[in-house]
Amino acid sequence: MNEQIFSADTTEEKLLQSIDMPDDGILCELSEFFRVFGDSTRIRILYALSKSEMCVCDLSKVLGVSQSAISHQLQVLRSSRLVKYRREGKTVFYALDDEHIFSIINMGIEHLEE
Repeated sequence: MNEQIFSADTTEEKLLQSIDMPDDGILCELSEFFRVFGDSTRIRILYALSKSEMCVCDLSKVLGVSQSAISHQLQVLRSSRLVKYRREGKTVFYALDDEHIFSIINMGIEHLEE
């Protein structure tokens, strides 16, 4: 009977050793990354920006949200490196930081539609 317990313990140890977990710091950053997706206004902004780069006033009109609320959410998205901006004269245009952001949103939509 002790052999079976030892065998189970050994199997469990091998299983635990075979799981190559990322560093705790990376997992914590990943958690924070996904936390940003937890706000519907930010998701709507990201989706709109996946279609075209826009300024705050355009996003405000498209989403029906105040410019100050859009600006606040864009600040969160910028600090999380989900959106980037470029300045053209006095106007600032926002776009998705890279194509991965839309892929993440798209995968979420596909998952919900299954």
